[in-house]
Amino acid sequence: MPKLTVHDAKGKKVGTYTIEPTDLAPRISKQLLHDAVVMYQANLRQGSHKTKNRADVKGSRKKMYRQKGTGNARAGHKMSGIRRGGGHIHRVDNRDYSYSLPRKSLRLAMRMAIASKVRDDEITLVDKLEFAEPKTQDMAGILRHLDCTGESLLIATAANSVNVYKSARNIEGVSVLPAAELNALSVLSSRRLLITPEALDQIKEKAAEVQKTVS
Repeated sequence: MPKLTVHDAKGKKVGTYTIEPTDLAPRISKQLLHDAVVMYQANLRQGSHKTKNRADVKGSRKKMYRQKGTGNARAGHKMSGIRRGGGHIHRVDNRDYSYSLPRKSLRLAMRMAIASKVRDDEITLVDKLEFAEPKTQDMAGILRHLDCTGESLLIATAANSVNVYKSARNIEGVSVLPAAELNALSVLSSRRLLITPEALDQIKEKAAEVQKTVS
């Protein structure tokens, strides 16, 4: 079975972690990952776009010239959709783009996303991430020791750690989430995943429970 190297905050090897992609998901479905990512992105859209039709545009509603006898084509008022400054013929209205997929499918997609990181060797394990107080400089030093700089990075912790979040929030390209709040979009949006063994254990345990229920 493949083994991941566990590092300490100084980048030194302190152990190994045995994991297979199948420990998280029986297979990796590109279609499910695509569907989940598109759903999360659609739910982020504001949908606040709007244009005006001819009834919304302010201006004279007087007929531009008489119907017949001028030699020109028939025309109504200046607010017509075919005139400059007029309303849009097919108006764009506010709309809600959000929709949802089944919860089980989204959880499976999240585990598939992490499994793909394991398969592609895009996971870095750190034995623990603890800060007595928020310190961006200390977090930046840890990332340098772990060779996690220069690319987008997601830091996953076992629990919600305010000090870890505040220490990383000012570092460009770095985001922090507890393991319970991970989703397919957050995992796949970052090139590398920095995670603690404790957080990875939580995800593996959830996957094992699901597989027992299915079997």
